[in-house]
Amino acid sequence: VLVLIGTALSVQFAIADADGERAALARIILELHAIDPQITEAASQANPDARVRFQYEWLRQDLDRIRLGIQEHIDTPRAEPRTFTPLRGDYRR
Repeated sequence: VLVLIGTALSVQFAIADADGERAALARIILELHAIDPQITEAASQANPDARVRFQYEWLRQDLDRIRLGIQEHIDTPRAEPRTFTPLRGDYRR
């Protein structure tokens, strides 16, 4: 009987952990969406004549790629590792 109770509890904790992870990942997606207005504001204040310019569109593309990766993880459980397109990371030209 104790073994059955222990097994049932461990399954419940595993389900709770997966639900907690999904909720945390969903919050990350919301935070990434909240960054968009700040990016727009920074881009509007950028000096168009600067020799080295920050590439806001590249930043947006990378953030979109991150959001999509998180959403895919939330939507579809995977048994195999996935491959990802590398991020640019360098936002100066």
